[in-house]
Amino acid sequence: MIVSINPTTGKEIVSFEAHDDAYVDATLSAAVNAQKTWRKLPVEERVKMIDGMAKSLRAGKQNYAALITAEMGKPISESEAEIEKCAYNCDFYAAHAATYLANEPVPSNASESVVAFDPLGVVLAIMPWNYPFWQFFRFAAPAFAAGNGAILKHANNVPQCALAVEEVMRVAGCPDGLFATLLIDSSKVGGIISDDRIAAVTLTGSTEVGAIVASQAGRALKKQVLELGGSDPFIVLADANLEEAAAVAVRARYINVGQSCVNAKRFIVEEKIADRFVDLFCAGVAKLKIGDPMARDTNIGPMARENLMMGLHAQVEKTVAAGASLKMGGKPLEREGFYYPPTVLDYVTPDMTAFREETFGPVAAIIRVKDAEEAIRLANQTEFGLGASIWTKDLDRARRLAGEIDAGAVFINGMVASDPRYPFGGIKRSGYGRELGVYGIREFVNVKTIWIGPAAK
Repeated sequence: MIVSINPTTGKEIVSFEAHDDAYVDATLSAAVNAQKTWRKLPVEERVKMIDGMAKSLRAGKQNYAALITAEMGKPISESEAEIEKCAYNCDFYAAHAATYLANEPVPSNASESVVAFDPLGVVLAIMPWNYPFWQFFRFAAPAFAAGNGAILKHANNVPQCALAVEEVMRVAGCPDGLFATLLIDSSKVGGIISDDRIAAVTLTGSTEVGAIVASQAGRALKKQVLELGGSDPFIVLADANLEEAAAVAVRARYINVGQSCVNAKRFIVEEKIADRFVDLFCAGVAKLKIGDPMARDTNIGPMARENLMMGLHAQVEKTVAAGASLKMGGKPLEREGFYYPPTVLDYVTPDMTAFREETFGPVAAIIRVKDAEEAIRLANQTEFGLGASIWTKDLDRARRLAGEIDAGAVFINGMVASDPRYPFGGIKRSGYGRELGVYGIREFVNVKTIWIGPAAK
């Protein structure tokens, strides 16, 4: 059974029978057949469906946002913003896909030689619960525009969202079979990856799951894009605008109840201004309202699952036991649901759990450093490399320091966020490959050289 649990109450919402092997087999065959037709359409025709996806998302925004909040606990205003961001992503690729996929002429002695971008086929999308619509549509808009089909294996705690994605696609005019959601146990995924009808795999999830999927896809010699964990540094230098940095830091850590790969997690602050920054940060955290995620004034809802909450609490306890100072929060709330309060840990050092491990929830680790050089060294002292922020008024220095940080994105005086205009992804154990921008639409294509010799004239 695939069971949906409301994290606000801890009670079951609904359950579904998992799809059986016969259903999976028929779904894969239908996707392959539909994609063979879809790929032959001009990109100008394909993007009409991408435009339809945007319209479908906006038309159903209130219902889809309510599903997100019910199944994983995101505050309703953030759920609505997630749906709108999905629609904007579709708008972007509807407008730019034809340009991004146009044949590129190759200067040579040959006439009219080009690089073409052909679709790979049907892509298996393995997606997480923390942004149940965005993670899929971030991949789907460029993948469909490029001529691919897709199969969605979603996290099993958001089955209603997974099925709602099917509804979005159906309303958008998706051809029969080109896309489908599979409600299956994770143990079935390896067999689907190895199936010849699957051409490639994209995964957003934990580093541990990423290693498993990479191994399975590697054995099958299939292209993968992996967007995995993160422990993003948020570097505050002595000359930063502290009021602005602290205000953004609160949002950067606690948006989505801290459950995002690109949440800022390690706040690396020059010691000469650290006390002031911590005071401002804690004052901002104190203003966050914990409550029913369906209430519009709620900033912090429940965590998505009880085991995630308890795992986070264990990380906090280990960090405090190792000598960190607990400034705020620090234990599950005594109320119905999976609520963990915004927690601030000060004087965290590199040997402590909250520094070494990804904290996937509302916990901020503050690390004090003597100067910018130490800040960069500690920023890079992690197995992850997804995003990073640098706060300083000296933009020339910021640009130089940005070049020294091991990350897929560095934001100067701003919060790390995904945007369809810019490539998104990580290095090290944060994964490989890129989504979004021109690089994202070219991940699931065959970059094909077409050489035309003089005899063709």
